[in-house]
Amino acid sequence: MWLKVVIIILFIALVISLFTGFGFLIKDQGDKHQDGLWNSISVRLIIAVLLMGFVTYGVTTGQLKSQAPWGKGPVPQAAKPVAE
Repeated sequence: MWLKVVIIILFIALVISLFTGFGFLIKDQGDKHQDGLWNSISVRLIIAVLLMGFVTYGVTTGQLKSQAPWGKGPVPQAAKPVAE
C-alpha cells in the first residue's frame, strides 16, 4: 500500500514541477541569467527517475499488477483427448 502512495505523491510532484517550470518560462522571458527554469527541469528529471524506479520495483516484486483485460495473457485451453 505504501508503494502506491509514494507513486501518487511523486506523480503529483512531477505535475507541480511541470507547471512551476512553465511559470519560470513565462517569468524569465528568455533571460540567460535566470536559473529557475533549469532548476525546475533538473528537479523534474530527478522526480521522473524516482517515479520510474518505484514503478519498476513494484512490477518486479509483484506489488503492482495490471488489471486490464488485455494484460492477463493467453487463456490456457483444456487438453483434448487423443483419439486412437
